[in-house]
Amino acid sequence: MSKYESATRPWEHGSQSQPDDEIDLRELFATLWAGKWLIIAVTLVFAVAGVAYALFKPNIYQASVLLAPASEEGGIGGLSGQLGGLASLAGISLGSGGSSQTVIAREILQSRAFLADFIRRHNLEVPLMGTAGWNPASETWVYDRDVYNPETGEWQQDENGESLKPTSWDLVKTFRENHLSVSENKANGMITVSVKSQSPPASQQWAEWLVADINEHMRREDIAEAEARIAYLEDKLNDTSIAGMQQVFYQLIESETRTVMLANAQQEYVFETVDPAVVPQEKTSPKRALICILATMLGGMMGVFVVFIRAFIRKDLPAGQKEE
Repeated sequence: MSKYESATRPWEHGSQSQPDDEIDLRELFATLWAGKWLIIAVTLVFAVAGVAYALFKPNIYQASVLLAPASEEGGIGGLSGQLGGLASLAGISLGSGGSSQTVIAREILQSRAFLADFIRRHNLEVPLMGTAGWNPASETWVYDRDVYNPETGEWQQDENGESLKPTSWDLVKTFRENHLSVSENKANGMITVSVKSQSPPASQQWAEWLVADINEHMRREDIAEAEARIAYLEDKLNDTSIAGMQQVFYQLIESETRTVMLANAQQEYVFETVDPAVVPQEKTSPKRALICILATMLGGMMGVFVVFIRAFIRKDLPAGQKEE
């Protein structure tokens, strides 16, 4: 019996020490109560910082325009389908239909080359990179005079004497990341072009310019391609004496001439405006109330974390150091 009793003692000791490893809720609440002023202080600091950050952030406004692919009836897509076989006999391609043309136009709209040309054409360098905000009372830009001098129209220099004038890379990167958004509704093919800016009128104007410019860009490209095909067909027509082939060339030249005429007559060439952009009356961001709430919650969690860390460190210190 004595051996059995001695053998069971380690188990008894283990069962007695097990509660010491469990979390004591009363001890946790006591630790939190002892550090309540620290938690309140940390939470208050974060809340004040959140309010200051929310008030410091400028208002951002967004203007959106809803677009639909332009109608293909009687246009280039129809001509391509009708005369594609004849064109293949002549060794040329009339291009694909309207769906692929819309996809290409959407990608060009977000391309670096198109956006760089768009920014330069409409003189958006200063609004993008040389301003500090927007004055709603006077409806004018507030210039960042450390970067741009509005009186002389010149960009400032850094400490090394180099000009702060932005490059095309900087301008396109800023416009893509901070201003432009293009999305497509997969269900119906509608495309939404959104532009953000500190200036409500600027966001609306830039959105309209983007739509007009991409339509004009695609029109010019198609006209140039059609005229190049006409010149090629005319050369082939002069080189052949076969009546059947001459008839084919005449039909193709007629179709390409019609393409040029339709492109010049159609104002909204690739995208038709379903819902035009308007000057926004309400800001899109920042969400100041949400920022303040998140900052306060983060401060509370940080305060609790600091209290627990401090209690853990004090618990592991020797008795002599605790007293000190």
